[in-house]
Amino acid sequence: METLNRHFLPTLILFSATCLFAQQQQYDLLLQGGHVIDAKNNLDAVRDVAIRDGKIAAVAQRIDPAQALKVVNVNGLYVTPGLIDIHVHVYAGTGEPRSYAGDNSLYPDGYTFRVGVTTVADAGCAGWRNFEDFKQRVIDRSKTRILAFINIVGNGMRGGKFENDQTDMQAKPTAEMAMKYKGTIIGVKTAHYAGPEWTPVEQAVEAGTIANIPVMVDFGSNRKERPMSELVTKKLRPGDIYTHCYSGLRDELVDGKVNPAMFEARKRGVIFDAGHGGGSFAWRIAVPALKQGFPPDSISTDIHIGSMNAGMKDMLNVMSKFLVMGLPLKDVIADSTWHPAREIQREDLGNLSAGSVADVTILRVERGDFGYTDMYGARLKGNQKLVAELTLKDGKVVYDLNGITRPDWTTLPPGYLQTGDAKWDAVTPVPVRRPAAKQ
Repeated sequence: METLNRHFLPTLILFSATCLFAQQQQYDLLLQGGHVIDAKNNLDAVRDVAIRDGKIAAVAQRIDPAQALKVVNVNGLYVTPGLIDIHVHVYAGTGEPRSYAGDNSLYPDGYTFRVGVTTVADAGCAGWRNFEDFKQRVIDRSKTRILAFINIVGNGMRGGKFENDQTDMQAKPTAEMAMKYKGTIIGVKTAHYAGPEWTPVEQAVEAGTIANIPVMVDFGSNRKERPMSELVTKKLRPGDIYTHCYSGLRDELVDGKVNPAMFEARKRGVIFDAGHGGGSFAWRIAVPALKQGFPPDSISTDIHIGSMNAGMKDMLNVMSKFLVMGLPLKDVIADSTWHPAREIQREDLGNLSAGSVADVTILRVERGDFGYTDMYGARLKGNQKLVAELTLKDGKVVYDLNGITRPDWTTLPPGYLQTGDAKWDAVTPVPVRRPAAKQ
């Protein structure tokens, strides 16, 4: 007992002092000296960012570090809202082979935080028939914030026989499910349809109108009976989203020029999303489109088990592609934070306004010789690459590449266990275990 007291007493005294110190601080965490890019607030400058109780507490040129329980120096790094990827496939775990409501999808927590993504929107893996299974199986169990576009096909994205079944494309039950889970279901998706009819688009738009949410369209096969130009200029409403806009598979470029219908549609408020995927991004489309003044409204991955191991890889790789094509960093960040937040009607996200949820991504722009490939395996060389240094969700560290928020192990007294619970660098007394004395 005397030995234990000798080890516990300094621990308990310091632990009590730490708790008292924490009570006196105005902020839980101060990110000091980083370059903040926040499109909502038109901010592109070096600022300090303070966090308290999972919310952004203040953003200012200088915040007194004495007011923070924990100070992290992020000088030379970029501080942005948590990245938002509005085209992912995360309905995993059903065991269904060759299905996006199954084996083609990915559990999100294993790949999101490490690339700065805090919020994703599943792009139509589930329809009204299986959405609640998806919610219970994945959405409710994930640390990543998962929102969803509900598929106009009641059975969801389960392959051709399902996705081409017009009888299962029903606006009313789709809209009813969307309204039941308002705020989680943030849109309606139609995808992969091969027939000549407008049925999936018309039913999706009807459902979106009833539920007052946008429609995202992956336009499937290119058919002369339903051209992309008519889709974006007549069928879609302002605020609806055309994804895979640099695929080149549906006449996005005509004779080397951006299809005039896309410029016309953008003027009337149709959104154009990158949606890279495994087969929806080509340099021969994207490079001339950007040069001709047609950048994306939002950057997204269309991540699944195929695209993540091909040219797409992850969110930061896609963002880096637009950076090396000449899109300014502030625009790349806006297209990955505030713009997608507005597109999915979740303006509580994607910004660093005081009072907003403290989803924060700290990025490093690395310089070197890098290569990026498109859907055909063609390579574009670049000298910049985005890397996530630190990711916070709801004010808590969920990824720390180089341990910049943690103390060096040599500074910790014996008998301490780092827990990281509740407040920064929390410590717990640990009994010193000694070998039993020999009898």
